[in-house]
Amino acid sequence: MGSPELLLDSSIRLWVVLPIVFITFLTGLLRHHITRLLQGDKRPELEALSDSQVLIRSRILRENGKYIPRQSFIMRKFYFNDKETGFFKKTKRKVIQKNPMTDPTMMTDMMKGNLTNVLPMILIGGWINWAFSGFLTTKVPFPLTLRFKPMLQRGIDLVSLDASWVSSASWYFLNVFGLRSMYTLILGQDNAADQSRIMQDQMTGAALSVPPDTNKAFKAEWEAMEITEHHWALDSIEEDLIAQDLAFARGQ
Repeated sequence: MGSPELLLDSSIRLWVVLPIVFITFLTGLLRHHITRLLQGDKRPELEALSDSQVLIRSRILRENGKYIPRQSFIMRKFYFNDKETGFFKKTKRKVIQKNPMTDPTMMTDMMKGNLTNVLPMILIGGWINWAFSGFLTTKVPFPLTLRFKPMLQRGIDLVSLDASWVSSASWYFLNVFGLRSMYTLILGQDNAADQSRIMQDQMTGAALSVPPDTNKAFKAEWEAMEITEHHWALDSIEEDLIAQDLAFARGQ
């Protein structure tokens, strides 16, 4: 005979599972707003904003140029890509490479990031591990190997327990990394509540990355525009409309 199946008390859902979800979600919202307050109102530079808009215009022309006449497309392409007077050829930007280890502003931003991201995660995680210690919250709906026990059953040391069960501490960490879709839906794509994205940036060094080289972006866009040909999408629009009208009349 196999071991009997565990049954969870319904009160665990109300007093353990849902509170951990709400605490994690509200902590993310609070972290987002505190991060925005600490960052302050950083207005982008006019030159950088203008350059980004030019790149967007060029990309839109490449993607949707087929909907404008050929002469209009050539005029716009000439503005961007002419070898003598084209915007991407004559415009050169001075890129200042900053050392994040010697720049006090970047170091301060790093300290603020650790204060609003790492510290709350440690404190809330420790409190949840203490307040809800020893609870099983849910079960994964498929079998798992024993290697998943340290990840899903943090705080519970039972050798005979099936690896599919999830402890309260592990449930908290699953919520930390699993609520990113809700944060994106409520706060937008670039939010400070997504703990998984923040940790990924810290591990890959994105927080210390240097600003992008605008000259390289201009060169890449110039090359992409140079090989773009104009194909008039409305060339046979009249024949298509006549064919649709005939098909509609026959259907009636």
